[in-house]
Amino acid sequence: MPEFERLIDQAHDLASTVTPAVTRIDSERRIPEDIIRPIIDAGFFRLLIPESLGGSELAHPDFLKIVRVFAEADASVGWCINQNNVFATNSVRVSRNVAEEIWGDPQNVVTNGPPRSGTKAVKTEGGYLMTGTWDFSSGISHATWVAALAPVHETDGTATKEMRTFLIPKSQVEVIDQWFVGGLRGTASLSFKTENLFVPAERSYGLQEPSSESGPLYVIHTTPMFASGFAMVALGVARTALDFAIDLTKRKTIQGATSILSADTTTHRMIGEAEACWNAARTFLDEATAKMWQAVTETRKLPTAERIQVRLAGTHAIRTSADVVNSAYTICGSTAIFNTNTIQRCFQDAHAIRQQIQGRPNNYDTAGQFYLGLEPKGIF
Repeated sequence: MPEFERLIDQAHDLASTVTPAVTRIDSERRIPEDIIRPIIDAGFFRLLIPESLGGSELAHPDFLKIVRVFAEADASVGWCINQNNVFATNSVRVSRNVAEEIWGDPQNVVTNGPPRSGTKAVKTEGGYLMTGTWDFSSGISHATWVAALAPVHETDGTATKEMRTFLIPKSQVEVIDQWFVGGLRGTASLSFKTENLFVPAERSYGLQEPSSESGPLYVIHTTPMFASGFAMVALGVARTALDFAIDLTKRKTIQGATSILSADTTTHRMIGEAEACWNAARTFLDEATAKMWQAVTETRKLPTAERIQVRLAGTHAIRTSADVVNSAYTICGSTAIFNTNTIQRCFQDAHAIRQQIQGRPNNYDTAGQFYLGLEPKGIF
């Protein structure tokens, strides 16, 4: 059996163990050890790591299919699968020794998060002294290493224009739990901080560090991979919400009437519109990511046009998915407000995703500028 077919079958099997645990995932605000450990052991945090390091080095479109499988079971699991795997593509930007130390170990998972203001890395003999705080480190509960992006300062404290990412064993940082949120609770997107922590120079890399691997996967910057993967998580959440609503309409009676919801013409219209919106957003994302993959496979380059289209398709999928969930939520009526129902969790998760940078409406501005022949601004 081809590798991808084996992995997708195994993903479905593992996702079937996630579904019964969604309440635990939500209440514990992390993926419980008995749920995440089989996923780690099966190599599902090594999907984008080079084959030379023992990873699967999956084609990116195939990777997105696996993300969706887990996202339909639980948004937080799908989110961590995407974030931790995409960051692992940076294994090609450090020395071979460091890559083997961190990503060569099948039990290691690396998480990352953006720095707060005031964070800095001061040059010192043999490395850097790290001081700062980093937030939104999704999956830190099951991670073994953290990645800390920071501006570099000279020994005398003078700031430089250089930004570097530093790889640190989780045991060396202080983890801060401020993750008290409504949606994506199970991602355990906690914060961490350091104070004058020494990090060897070889455990760091610059933002423009060249890849040591020639495969097409490593031509793609993490930005479009994060964008498309999180969009696929949103689509997975929306699919689960819509399926829940469809099932409910077949057994819930309209208040004050004898007919069930599925007999109501308003329900017919809302389901039809939601299906159209979901399928259109999914198709656009599939098309954009397929074109991106074709470009890097054929030319080993990623043109701006493909990057812009992935950003646009990803943003559209995230925002459309939230709208689809809203429709499903409305269809369910008062049933939707109870935490015990799938639709309530989907509602919280979809809107948590929409609030992230990947779902910001100004991403449309970036695309519009490009299509108008202007210099596109923003992150893409």
